[in-house]
Amino acid sequence: MKRIGVPLVACRDLTLGYEGRTVVEGLSFTVGEGDRLIVFGENGSGKSTLMKAMLRLTAPLSGTVEYGGGLSNKDIGYLPQQTSAQKDFPASVREVVRSGLLGRRGLRPYYDKAERRAADDAMDRFGIRALSARCYRELSGGQQQRVLLARAMCAGRRAVFLDEPTAGLDPQATAEFYALVKGVGDGGVTVVMVSHDMAAVGNATHILHIGGKSALYDGPVDGYAESGVGFPTAGLGVGTG
Repeated sequence: MKRIGVPLVACRDLTLGYEGRTVVEGLSFTVGEGDRLIVFGENGSGKSTLMKAMLRLTAPLSGTVEYGGGLSNKDIGYLPQQTSAQKDFPASVREVVRSGLLGRRGLRPYYDKAERRAADDAMDRFGIRALSARCYRELSGGQQQRVLLARAMCAGRRAVFLDEPTAGLDPQATAEFYALVKGVGDGGVTVVMVSHDMAAVGNATHILHIGGKSALYDGPVDGYAESGVGFPTAGLGVGTG
């Protein structure tokens, strides 16, 4: 499939599984620099498992995940699915956003001026600077996702990986979040997003739809609509797969 720029992530003949079962096999695709790739699939199809393999958080059963263009894990920000405990995290917005800079800070016990400024810039970008002193657990779901997106952008200057980032959000908060993600992509940052929501298509340059242990579709957005794979949306839902 045609890509916008230099391939940053190449997945070659991946077989993935969890809890003792194979969920997808023989999966090969690339993510180019500047791409906005949306990964769709039914519950249990392996979407989140694939994202973790791409992030090298879990090893595939077979196949390889290769980084190109000088990409490393330090260049990637990750927004995982939130647990109930994480939603109740007793830290300030500023502290949560700055925690995305821990990889840059190294062994220093403090954030330097440039790191503090980077966190402030991220909060400004996503409209949460006024919330910086608020406790994270007191925020609405949409506000929390803005905070986590700002944190991910602090962690990853070249790419962000988002796993079901709009799960549980109301339609307005979802639309606002997608607009922010589009802005991230328009700014040249590569975006990989797992989603159950067909409205996410509007934020994509490419679609990967997995199911039945294979890729049902891997190509541009316009071809996805014509393929019939993603429409109607019945059967899609939020899940850990």
